Amino acid sequence: MKRNHTIMQFFEWHVEPDGKHWNRLSELAPELKAVGIDAVWVPPVTKAITNNDTGYGVYDLYDLGEFDQKGSVRTKYGTKDELVKAIATCQQNGILVYVDLVMNHKAGADETERFEVIEVDPNNRTEEISEPFEIEGWTKFTFPGRGNTYSPFKWNWKHFNGTDYDNKEGRNGIFRIHAENKQWAENVDDEFGNYDYLMFANIDYSHLDVRQEMLEWGKWLVDTLQCGGYRLDAIKHINHDFVREFATAMKKKRGEDFYIVGEFWKDELQACQEFLNTVDYKIDLFDVSLHYKLYEASHAGNSFDLTTIFHDTLVGSHPLNAVTFVDNHDSQPNEALESWVEDWFKPSAYALILLRKDGYPVVFYGDYYGIGGEHPIEGKKDQLDPLLCARYNKAYGEQEDYFDHPNTIGWVRLGVPEIERSGCAVVISNGDNGEKRMNVGEDRAGEVWVDLTGNREEQITIEEDGFAVFPVNGGSVSVWAQPDVDIEPGEEIPADLICGQQEGEHFGLEEQA
Repeated sequence: MKRNHTIMQFFEWHVEPDGKHWNRLSELAPELKAVGIDAVWVPPVTKAITNNDTGYGVYDLYDLGEFDQKGSVRTKYGTKDELVKAIATCQQNGILVYVDLVMNHKAGADETERFEVIEVDPNNRTEEISEPFEIEGWTKFTFPGRGNTYSPFKWNWKHFNGTDYDNKEGRNGIFRIHAENKQWAENVDDEFGNYDYLMFANIDYSHLDVRQEMLEWGKWLVDTLQCGGYRLDAIKHINHDFVREFATAMKKKRGEDFYIVGEFWKDELQACQEFLNTVDYKIDLFDVSLHYKLYEASHAGNSFDLTTIFHDTLVGSHPLNAVTFVDNHDSQPNEALESWVEDWFKPSAYALILLRKDGYPVVFYGDYYGIGGEHPIEGKKDQLDPLLCARYNKAYGEQEDYFDHPNTIGWVRLGVPEIERSGCAVVISNGDNGEKRMNVGEDRAGEVWVDLTGNREEQITIEEDGFAVFPVNGGSVSVWAQPDVDIEPGEEIPADLICGQQEGEHFGLEEQA
């Protein structure tokens, strides 16, 4: 039987810009596999405007840390050779690699050009606030360090439909390029009237040469890296028809198993559903709606009704297309979409994405290993490892919910015969100490269960009818399950025999199906 699959987002905004991140991934791959991670989402691999840039200020899509451009050969994360090695090492450890693609804009042009624009209202990009006038824009990309290697395509103003800086006057604005067949893309998010433009020089996907170049680049990249999938950045700003075209082409190139997930940052469920329809379900989406529910719950405390946590979420309506997450690089403190889930609720939030049957969950590097920068946040590896262990070894089988109290909810997974000792009972409280009487099956009668998180020290014996009362501390989570060895009530059990850590091995180290 296939084990549960789990992604780690293997970066946060303040990863040390020392050029050693790909080497860190190589070193940590066995450890990640050992805790049940079998896919990693890595940051943009392409050359950005500086070697300190996180990768979203993308300059040259064909430079993976191979050419001396923008001040260095390497990117923030390392060289091309180190990247290729890291991906191969992950694959040797049974870990897929999903590469982050930035296809909405380009930055750090090599030369300026003069062309006509019309300035638009930043709060309503469909409203023109000037007559056509000429600016000097940074839109010419010649890639002097790479030349024609891999692609002879050179970008100029005709390949974009907007920019944000007039070098001639030294001023910022949102400038729509004024020329024949130059408009904002229509099939994009309608925030600010039209949200085609986000930043830098905005790529024009109505231009046939642009579409062809980006499709060829996508195929080249997957051939070069042999990765297992893509994460598409900022797709609500990209012509949705091109997103479908791109995903279709990549799956045709690599097969239907090639995985693609998109960042469609909308907490309106209907908009996400409409997008999935538009792209013919060729990609999955991050469940932004659930993220904001978790964020709200963490800030509202016991005034939040936990029974509603999955209402109006993508995982609730489209479980097969939802990639669930607690936080990421954009939602972390001081970043563009800051909406940080408070520390006290973080383990409960992760239980809600890791231990249920629906969704493809992501563990955030910043939550697991910590966040750097001027305001560091300590990692929660010790709190998350028991939940990862429970996901890999216990969270299988039929799911029954006990969402019957606004401050204390629970569910059980009944387990499957193919995975010995699988099955668990999860209880979450956002108020006082609580408990849930739940049924884990008559066949479990007499088994002694323990709290894998260590938050509760007592042991629970399953009653003859399969029921038991499972307690939880206030503002906390407990995950009750059968330990790895049979014990009598009250018998001491070594910590390394509680979940998937039999002598001489770590859980998850065997090959996943």
